[in-house]
Amino acid sequence: MRLPSLPALPPLFDRLPGAAQRRRAVVVSVVALLTLLLRPLWPLRLLPGWCVGLLLLWATLELLRWRWWPPRWR
Repeated sequence: MRLPSLPALPPLFDRLPGAAQRRRAVVVSVVALLTLLLRPLWPLRLLPGWCVGLLLLWATLELLRWRWWPPRWR
């Protein structure tokens, strides 16, 4: 049985300049949002608050770094 393939990424996230940075920004945003939304679930309640805080701080710093100091084109 063959699994269906995923659709191709739009050019914005695949071929255009800065695509890797946009993908990384989306991943960071999704991780931070999922952490906030899933926090009330029982297994995630066992995580200490400082762990969740550091994850959200990391996400914020990554997005600020990407926004204010974008990598230069080669």
